[in-house]
Amino acid sequence: MIPDDDVASGASPLAAAAEPGAPPPRFELVSRPCPLCGATEGEPFAPANVDPDALGAFAFASRKLPEYMHFALRACPTCDLLYSSPAPAREALERAYHDAAFDAGDESRYASVTYGSFLPGIARRLPDRRGALDIGTGDGAFLHQLLEHGFRDVVGVEPSSAPVAAAAPEVRPLIRHAPFRAADFAPESLRLVTCFQTIEHVYDPMQLCREALGLLRPDGGAFFVVCHNRRALSARAMGLKSPIFDVEHLQLFSPKSIRFALERAGFRWVDVRVLVNRYPLSYWARLFPLPAALKPKALAALRATGLGRLPLAAPVGNLVAIAYR
Repeated sequence: MIPDDDVASGASPLAAAAEPGAPPPRFELVSRPCPLCGATEGEPFAPANVDPDALGAFAFASRKLPEYMHFALRACPTCDLLYSSPAPAREALERAYHDAAFDAGDESRYASVTYGSFLPGIARRLPDRRGALDIGTGDGAFLHQLLEHGFRDVVGVEPSSAPVAAAAPEVRPLIRHAPFRAADFAPESLRLVTCFQTIEHVYDPMQLCREALGLLRPDGGAFFVVCHNRRALSARAMGLKSPIFDVEHLQLFSPKSIRFALERAGFRWVDVRVLVNRYPLSYWARLFPLPAALKPKALAALRATGLGRLPLAAPVGNLVAIAYR
């Protein structure tokens, strides 16, 4: 544990992501208890190290080069969640994500294929495949998977403009450019809700889990989540140089804490397992904590030789959680 001498009480200003050359918007940090169980005795884990001047258009973008910046972190002794406090308020986060850049089309396609491999098993437990929602859909890569696996009435929601603009023409009409709001969907109208590498980013993850449950049909539905595992060997080995420690991540889960959240939300059966990711070698190199002077040269060499396109599968610290109503 690292002493958290910089934890603030109340609110303080910090710049959020902005378009290059534009004045960065401002938001305030607010103290909060554990967002899963409400405990207030979170143990200091790491002090904040955010440099507002270093937050550019990619600060709130997916699959970016790691910045190794994060807000002050606390570890909950009750549910094992690692969470930021103080953290940006919900409205400030929505502004930041709206303006975030996007250049992760290749990586999102690789990820969607990995996540899609779980769909046949999930579908076998559902009465039908009518109604699917992908929260934080990015450029809609996973919407392709849903359609290919026979789901209909498919929709994605994405708060950032850039990935929606990058979406393929055949799925762009299925994407709603907006933050997720449960009120925008009919209650108990869906068979499947998916949420990949997004639950770490929201201000209230417990509310998200409850709202996902409320959108599923009472006679059968599933909530399919992928998130980072703070207890993974890779995270423990790299410490605060792990890319999971990031200004975007307001909380980081473990197998215990993601199960806690889903069961507390009211799901009747929860399956949690380790995910094996498959990405090009260049993606893994971007995340690896190489020295700052060496990383651009290594990435350039991978591009020049073509080795960066080689796919590599590894269990590098993500969790799959599938919860059924």
